[in-house]
Amino acid sequence: MKQKQICILGSTGSIGTQALDVIAANPEDLRVRVLAAHQSVSLMADQIRRFHPDFAVLTDETAARNLQHLVGKECDILSGSDGLSAAASYGPVDTVLAAMVGYAGLKPTLDAIAAGKTIALANKETLVAAGHLVMEAARQHDVQVVPVDSEHSAIFQSLRGGRKEEVRRLILTASGGPFRGWTKEQLLHVTKEQCLHHPNWDMGPKVTVDSATLANKGLEVIEAHWLFDMPYEAIDVVIHPQSLVHSLVEFCDGSVIAQLGLTDMRLPIQYAFSWPARYDCSFGHLDLVRAGTLTFEAPDLDALPALRLAIEAGKEGGTAPCAFNACNEVCVEAFLAGRIAYTDIAQTIARILDAHKPVSHPSLAEIAATDQNTRIDTKRYISTIER
Repeated sequence: MKQKQICILGSTGSIGTQALDVIAANPEDLRVRVLAAHQSVSLMADQIRRFHPDFAVLTDETAARNLQHLVGKECDILSGSDGLSAAASYGPVDTVLAAMVGYAGLKPTLDAIAAGKTIALANKETLVAAGHLVMEAARQHDVQVVPVDSEHSAIFQSLRGGRKEEVRRLILTASGGPFRGWTKEQLLHVTKEQCLHHPNWDMGPKVTVDSATLANKGLEVIEAHWLFDMPYEAIDVVIHPQSLVHSLVEFCDGSVIAQLGLTDMRLPIQYAFSWPARYDCSFGHLDLVRAGTLTFEAPDLDALPALRLAIEAGKEGGTAPCAFNACNEVCVEAFLAGRIAYTDIAQTIARILDAHKPVSHPSLAEIAATDQNTRIDTKRYISTIER
């Protein structure tokens, strides 16, 4: 099998570092050609010394200069959006892992698609903000988008069990986060530390907060709509606290095919790299006897309304999902900084979306304007409520 040449956009984040674990475990099958991140100088220097990429990128120009001084002639360091574009479209690369956090991942993902790269997509905000543009570009350039999120990887794998026209619904599972079963009154007193203590998954702070509000699951519903070309009415969410059933597909004959596995993001990352083949696993195997009972329940959309708000934005379409994402990103940043309360996140999203006038079938420029304007509006509103 031909060795795959990998570019990692977001190599110093949670997904990026785990992707490097996968590459290290499969040296005959995978090779790092480019690493890119924002401003983590010391970690990027360690990654360069370990994986010897052709070049690396830090989008922060000061950090890039510091990194170049640190690594010297060992590796060329590029910076800014031009550096990111060069990484995404680099000739020898055949697979680009899009693992940057937030809206910032959109443009380099489009650059990689235009260059004909296979996309291992871990950045759900890319499809939330501009799903119609991204998937149309993938069709035009005959590019395969392989999901990395455990839920979408599970659906991607389960769909191999039948034809598209036989699918009745997609069922995304959610752990419920740290506040499963909490009342609205209890949630008024949530702390940042409680929010960042996820019961099952080891993720970065932004994604962990999104999981605690269920905004993450709302983003995943929108992502599933675009990835699998399914109407929102055919996408359901169930709470599965054990996080061993990663998602399911129900077919027209009533059969349900599920994908199960350990709560280890390295498994879906590895599948995204190995697809359509599978590599041997170096990260452990699921023991169903030890796993014990698996349970499922409906999400509490009253106590955790961000999921409902995201789905409503998805159904509204146009620029509404982009506005949801931009507002949520600003709110999470404010919450992590201690400026707003946990419950302010969903309340602010509801207020901003209520005022948003969506543009149907937006261009990339209109999406960018929506993202920028929504962030301005959200920051202005937060300044009136911050603690």
